[in-house]
Amino acid sequence: VQLKRMENKINRQVTFSKRRSGLLKKAHGISVLCDAEVALVVFSSKGKLFEYSTDSNMESILERYDRYLYSDKQLVGRDISQSENWVLEHAKLKARVEVLEKNKRNFMGEDLDSLSSKELQSLEQEH
Repeated sequence: VQLKRMENKINRQVTFSKRRSGLLKKAHGISVLCDAEVALVVFSSKGKLFEYSTDSNMESILERYDRYLYSDKQLVGRDISQSENWVLEHAKLKARVEVLEKNKRNFMGEDLDSLSSKELQSLEQEH
């Protein structure tokens, strides 16, 4: 079966919701079964952020990812121009701002439908 964009908007939204839920369950499953640190970021076609991270630890996982990429680039010896560095830094900061804005909305009681029960409990304990 060849995958292609669904033309029917309602079917596309329903499929996105179901597949997103399945993907989040798979991410949770691999983290529990294999004791793996997992960070999953999904943006809907409207730009809405959905995320999953083990133990609500997204920022530390992303920082670890950044360190890995940096050290990997140092080992390979690739030379990145200053402007490319700024583009990468801007993208990283923009992603962090979006995560922080989502967390702020969650703390304000908004956009809670995308959170798992574990994340809701964690959010409740932080208040």
